[in-house]
Amino acid sequence: MDSQVLVALALSLVGGLSTSIGALFVVLNEAPNLKILGLLQGFAAGLMLSISFLDLAHNAINSIGFLKANLWFFGGVIFFGIIANFIPEPTLAPSSDVRGKKKSGDEGGKDTLKKHRRQVLYSGIITAIGISLHNFPEGMAVFLGSMKGLRVGVNLALAIALHNIPEGVAVALPVYFATQSKWQAFKLATLSGFAEPLGVIIVAYLFPSSLSPDILEGLLGAVGGVMAFLTLHEMLPLAFDYAGQKQAVKAVFLGMAFMSASLYFLEISLPQEMSL
Repeated sequence: MDSQVLVALALSLVGGLSTSIGALFVVLNEAPNLKILGLLQGFAAGLMLSISFLDLAHNAINSIGFLKANLWFFGGVIFFGIIANFIPEPTLAPSSDVRGKKKSGDEGGKDTLKKHRRQVLYSGIITAIGISLHNFPEGMAVFLGSMKGLRVGVNLALAIALHNIPEGVAVALPVYFATQSKWQAFKLATLSGFAEPLGVIIVAYLFPSSLSPDILEGLLGAVGGVMAFLTLHEMLPLAFDYAGQKQAVKAVFLGMAFMSASLYFLEISLPQEMSL
């Protein structure tokens, strides 16, 4: 169990710290290319859909049957759908608004931006809180995936890591424009990602050391439902907004193909019995 927790912690740290990569887009560039971020979000959506339907839900159906697997899957969808109503949605939209304010400030002085700095900072903090709450169940997902096996845990961590990069931008942009401090923007975006390993630590002490295989498969099916909801509710709309529908759809299928190749590569690289 200890080794499982350590592996899950390491994988969740990779995912959590990828918000720092998003923050670097802000720190190193005055105006990050939102189209690239939209394509990245579409690519991550493809990874998530592939892992949800072709891996987690598929394995649950094979292990516990079609009916039970679907009940777990849609239970995860409903659970996260309810939670989403109470969490401020992580979105890049405020950031683009802030960019617009920045441009107009540059053209006619910085008075307008100064006036709204407190508002902008507040929106950045709310976004950081929302993303932290949002990352918490992702850490739980990585832990449950690692209990099933290294292959599942690595694939979940990879999909979540790519998904978290635009979230880092969503936090860092408003904070940077409000405080004019790149360090503050980077720090807050990085801290918002630490909710993921925190989710691993908490769930490690909530779950018994050995779960029934049926319950574990059911929980992973529910994780698939959570990931599917997250993808369709949040990631795809952002990808469409910033990259355009046609380009975003191409990125989605590229992500699905990449994840399928990744699943195959890990399957032939790792011993089947390997479960850390």
